[in-house]
Parts: sequence; C-alpha cells; structure tokens
Amino acid sequence: MSYNLFEVYGIELEYMIVNSATYKVNPIVDKLFIKKSGSITSDVENGKIEWSNELVAHVVELKTNGPTADLETLDVLFTENVREMNRLLKDFDSELLPTAAHPLMNPDSEMQLWQHSYSKIYALYNRIFDCRGHGWSNVQSMHINLPFSGDAEFEKLHAAVRILLPIIPGLSASSPVFEGKITGFKDTRMHVYKTNQKEIPEMTGKVIPEQLFSKQEYHSGIFEPINKAIKPHDTENILDHHFLNSRGAIARFDRGAIEIRVIDIQECPKADVAIAVLVIEALKLLVSEELVTLEDQKQWHENDIFEIFNAVIKDAEETTIESEKFAAIFDLQAPVSVNQIWEKIFSMVKENISEKHQKTIEFLLQNGSLSTRILNALGEDPSEENLLKVYKELGQCLEENRMFVSNKL
Repeated sequence: MSYNLFEVYGIELEYMIVNSATYKVNPIVDKLFIKKSGSITSDVENGKIEWSNELVAHVVELKTNGPTADLETLDVLFTENVREMNRLLKDFDSELLPTAAHPLMNPDSEMQLWQHSYSKIYALYNRIFDCRGHGWSNVQSMHINLPFSGDAEFEKLHAAVRILLPIIPGLSASSPVFEGKITGFKDTRMHVYKTNQKEIPEMTGKVIPEQLFSKQEYHSGIFEPINKAIKPHDTENILDHHFLNSRGAIARFDRGAIEIRVIDIQECPKADVAIAVLVIEALKLLVSEELVTLEDQKQWHENDIFEIFNAVIKDAEETTIESEKFAAIFDLQAPVSVNQIWEKIFSMVKENISEKHQKTIEFLLQNGSLSTRILNALGEDPSEENLLKVYKELGQCLEENRMFVSNKL
C-alpha cells in the first residue's frame, strides 16, 4: 500500500541497555526479548509499538508498528513501552538509557554484535568496517519515515528534506561526551557518522543527499555506485542497497518513504515526538513553496548544504549561519543563529501544532538542545562521578517522560 505525502509517518527510537548500578552497557537485548515473548526473536509486536534488535546487543529499537497518522499520543505509547522494558530489565539489574551516546563506553572493548537473526549480515558489516567504534556501537538516533507516492511527490519531499537537514541537529543534538571527555561537538554522533564508512565512501557520501529527484536518478546516482563498491566485499550478495545507503536521509523506494537519520535521541519520548512534529511541519512549509520555490530548493548543491551541516553539528542551536542565501529561505538576514531560524519556522507553523507539543518545542527553543543542557549540568566537572549523576537523571527523565532541566543538578 502506498501513502501520499504527509498522510502517515513512521517513528523509530533507539535506546541502550545499561547496568543499573554501574551504568556500563549491558548486551542483553536477547534476554529482554526472551523475557517478553518466551523465545529468541528479532522483533516483538507489542500492539501499536514494535520492539526490534539492532547491530549491537545492547541497543534496542522501539518503532511504530506500521505507519501512523496519530502523532499526538505517540510519546505516551513509547513511554508505556519504555516502562514495560524497564520492568522486565529489573530482573537483570538493568535499565534503558536515553541520549545519542553513552558518555563512558569504550566500544573497542565493550562492543558485542547481535548473535541471532541477521547475524550473518552484521558479521559482514563488522568484517568490512570493524564495528568497534562509536559510529557503530555508541550512536542512538530517532528516524522519521515520511511517505511519498511516485516521482512528483518524491521530488518535492527530497528537495525539502535536503534543505532542512543541516539545521535539524540544532534542535536534536544530545551527544557532547565520548569516553568521559567533552568532545567539542554538541552532535558528536553525526561527527563520527561522517566517516563511519570511510572504507566505502559511496555509502555515506557527504551525508547530505545529492541533487537527485526521481527514482531513476537516485538509482543511477546512489544505488548503482554503492552496489558496485560493495560487490568485492559482499561475495554472497546478502546486503541490500536500501540498507547500505547511509546518507542523513535515505530514499526507501521499497516502501515509498524517505527516512531522516540525523536526529539524536532525546531524554524522553515527549521531546523526540515534539521534534518530529516540528520537523514534519517545517517540511510541509517547504513543500508548499510558501518560503521558496521547488526549483530554487533543487538548486542547492550538497557541498553547500554540508558546509552548514558541518558547523551545526559542532555548535547546534548556537551556530551562526553566515550564508545570506540560506537565511533568505526563511525570510531572515545573515548572520543569524540556528535557534533564530527554528524560532521563525515555529512561529509560522505553530497554529498547526497541538498545545502539548508547542510547550515542549518552546522549552527546547528557550533552554537549548539536550547537549547544551547536559554541558550546563556538567559545568567544569566532566568527572566520571558527575557524568553518572547527570546521566542517571536522564534515565529518570526517560522513565517519567519529562524534560531535562540542566540547573536542577
């Protein structure tokens, strides 16, 4: 079944499992699934939400069980599933931890691949790329799937997504600490993502997708180079180009959707879903051509968008955009901060957003990205003791579906 533009959505959230006492990652997703379903499986259907395994054994994914048109109560559904997982994990002295990166994990020694279904695929990835790195085993994200039907809708959606991608981390950055050190990047997840598959650069490209606006263009410009590059490594032909494409937004022609991948996971589903709602409304605005024509959107080269993206993953909402051309899209003048751009977008779409999600978005715009709030809470003390204090509070935010307030600690 195909869906038209902005009819339904698919949302995916990833969380890591940690030991409740030490907060070390705990590779027991298989035990969680056995506890829930009675057998080892890669997917557990739980009503409107589905649980899935990931590449590594300490990360679990929650996702809408099929496309949904209801984003209003989705945070409640996700929170109910988070709480159920935490109840089951108590028997293993473990719990879920939010944010896009564990602040203390050493993936070189702690990474374990999923050993059950699809393990052959994961083993091949590990052989090609060596998944003992943050970019593979210590990066949790939210994916938004936006459906399209046919080339005309794909053209509009892909053009709009490309324009919006570079400023999304200004809302969602939540990965400022790796291995106990403040990295200097508020979105370190996306910083390592850029070079995650350097062995086969065709897979990630410049993160920002190329200027391709039809299925045929996309196949010849992205899928065919990927298939050619992977062939010497994938001698048994077990990898699918839809999954190999690792740009910040990928076209899934097999299911008629574009999947946005540049969004760090937040402290709670309330924040995740509110960000998804604002991103979707911003895309509707771009697709409507109220801000800028489709032809003008299509003119943006990925290198120019990537330059903005590269700055935003460092400073998130505090990034200053110097490009007059980019600022003009939103009827603003450069220099302008990313936060000011999002404030402008929000003012234009606010009436389309429920009061509940409005309040969360207003909180984000007033208090900053989760990375900013984590750094404020840490202050001058990124010691292991202080990091654990902050991240345990974030774990409570996840359980209670509430926003993290940096001055609370």
